[in-house]
Amino acid sequence: MTSRPEIVFEPLSADLEPTVVLLAGDDVALASRARELDQKSGGALTKAAEAAHYKGRKKSTIEVLAPPRLGNANRVILLGTGKGSDFKENDWVLLGGSASGAISARKTKTASIIAEAPETGGIKPAQLAALIAFGAALRHYEFRKYLTKPAQSDDETTEPDGLKKLVIHCADPDKARTAYARYAALADGIVTARDLVNEPANALGPVEFADRVKALEEIGLEVEILDEMQLADLKMGALLAVAQGSVRPARVAIMQWNGAKSKRGKPVVLVGKGVVFDTGGISIKPSAGMEDMKGDMGGAAAVVGTMQALAERKANANVIGIIGLVENMPSGTATRPGDIVRAHSGQTVEVLNTDAEGRLVLADLISYVQERFKPRLIIDLATLTGAIMVALGKEYAGLFANDDRLATDLLDASAATGEKLWRMPLDKAYDKMLESKNADIKNIGGRYAGSCTAASFIKYFVKDTPWAHIDLAGTAMDAPKSEISPSWGAGWGVRLLDRFIADNYEKADK
Repeated sequence: MTSRPEIVFEPLSADLEPTVVLLAGDDVALASRARELDQKSGGALTKAAEAAHYKGRKKSTIEVLAPPRLGNANRVILLGTGKGSDFKENDWVLLGGSASGAISARKTKTASIIAEAPETGGIKPAQLAALIAFGAALRHYEFRKYLTKPAQSDDETTEPDGLKKLVIHCADPDKARTAYARYAALADGIVTARDLVNEPANALGPVEFADRVKALEEIGLEVEILDEMQLADLKMGALLAVAQGSVRPARVAIMQWNGAKSKRGKPVVLVGKGVVFDTGGISIKPSAGMEDMKGDMGGAAAVVGTMQALAERKANANVIGIIGLVENMPSGTATRPGDIVRAHSGQTVEVLNTDAEGRLVLADLISYVQERFKPRLIIDLATLTGAIMVALGKEYAGLFANDDRLATDLLDASAATGEKLWRMPLDKAYDKMLESKNADIKNIGGRYAGSCTAASFIKYFVKDTPWAHIDLAGTAMDAPKSEISPSWGAGWGVRLLDRFIADNYEKADK
């Protein structure tokens, strides 16, 4: 967990900080302000680029130390955009992350980014500046909560790169500042999701997780926490079956944001799996890598981060987030393979594998929200199966949906944000694999098509509501690092859901 530097927007002509990032296109084409600085330095920047055979290719960098006659600037970084005319919004976000990474390579308290590019692909200057700032903010993240801080140095630097202030120089600082407000709220939500996933399970049990959600009432969310007795009264037998092996009691957290003009409009409902630690229960997992199961609440973290972002930016939509918080442990009270439990819907489930627990949590939550909130659609997010990583690796999350329009809207949001989805099949053949001789349904379907049968299990509890299931086992935790995601806990899904809601459910009369 790292405090982000203060981000401010100033005119292109403002004084430079000690470290400066300039954007360069193919063959080191420079925008007007960068050309001015190059000329002022006697051509030091382009001479350095020529000497290093630097061509300004996308995300490539060259560092020029102590260029003459540039005031406070003692370090200038040229950051390549390649053909910036090909860039879409997310490319500028990623470039902002690259800029932040280049700045952080050396200690500096303040830095400047000249948010002016030779080619912009039609992105307006204020939006360009806001996107670059957003990417820089996301890159500047580390989870250092449990590291003992080193003794303060003479310059009082306690963070690894010491960056306290980042100045974004742009053509219209006022408009850029306004545009960035939305992204700042989104960055806050992503950081919250990352922090939750990165927390060790001994510090973040179901009760502690619920307490963190409750604290979000301060930003305007309505939060309701259901304890074990209330869950028992609601007959959430499937969810409680997962929790019964742990001494830590289950919780369900419900977050409501009613930001639309019509408070009576049907809400979008987001459902998150929040297994704070998953041993597999009696069907215990192998010990190697089990420590990663502190991240088995990545779906819940994404829902919380999204709800925070929506509230902070005052989204014009009615959205409900609900997360089931449990710990799956082996003990004398744990659910056994072969047990039959009764879900909230009244249907019975034969539990053949206690490590297929997340779907039990989701089943009860999905039944409950349909009954209570009558949603316009449901999206659930869960680190559900290792099988999805066999199919898609760690680059894509799997998307399952019973509604083509919903699937298309989510895929469009995926393309815009770079949080990649791949649609997977739902087929009656997978339903058949879940038939049980002893109960209405069993919780596993056999060796093959594990992510598909898991989705089919959840679908069994969906009625006529448009529904999508996102299996983010490969992307929520220990995902490949990127320009804007340096952390083990990625906060994956917050940008996707926020964009989906903004594009489809925040317009007047939608």
